[in-house]
Amino acid sequence: MTEPPKLQAEIQSDVRKNPRRVAFILRRTSPQVRAQGDERVMTYPAALARFVIALEVAFLVLVWVSLVANAPLEGIADPMHTPNPAKAPWYFLGLQELLHYFPPFVAGVLIPGLVVGALIVIPYFNVNIEGRSIWAYPSRRWRVISAVIAFVVIIFLLFDVKQFRQSAEALPLADRLLDMIVPMVPVLLVSGALLLSSRFSAESPRPYQRWLFARPISFWIMTWFLVELVVLTAVGTFFRGPGWTWVWPWQL
Repeated sequence: MTEPPKLQAEIQSDVRKNPRRVAFILRRTSPQVRAQGDERVMTYPAALARFVIALEVAFLVLVWVSLVANAPLEGIADPMHTPNPAKAPWYFLGLQELLHYFPPFVAGVLIPGLVVGALIVIPYFNVNIEGRSIWAYPSRRWRVISAVIAFVVIIFLLFDVKQFRQSAEALPLADRLLDMIVPMVPVLLVSGALLLSSRFSAESPRPYQRWLFARPISFWIMTWFLVELVVLTAVGTFFRGPGWTWVWPWQL
């Protein structure tokens, strides 16, 4: 009678070559899978050539736009005559729009400083080390929903408490209503999409539903920030007239 083969437990995960050995799969490890190497492109000359071509195409497009569209300079600045409204360049109009809602220190220093600091610091924290979506843990569902509702209320109070305190003579009723509604549009859109994603799962039939369900919390925060910035910049560019009141674009 032959003796049974000895089984030895050791660190070995290639079960196809060693089927008799026991493999211990520890946390954050996975069995070895031999896959074909992905196609690679050398930085030089392949990738560099593509970058140069893209740069030349962008340069030609800018030259063509500058030849077709006339963008004359305005007259020499007159310190005795300040235009109404005095608007900053378009890339600063989001900040200028914030001045309509907050004091100068808050709108020009505190909020931009916090945003820039968050963009620098957040990537160094393991906020989503396992790559899980915000709805990966059903036990946290009500906490997430409560946090979203609290966030909406806080943003509403921050942007709109000033409009509630203003007297009826300070601004027309339509302007006061628009000042209360417009900053809340990005918040409601992103919050609504976030809460809508809770109805989906990784097994949802439509690709966009699975994609929406898999988004982490960092995605939703960054999306809200970008949408809010775009909306405030658009409002300051196309919908602000003399005295920083609301006007339609064709009335400017």
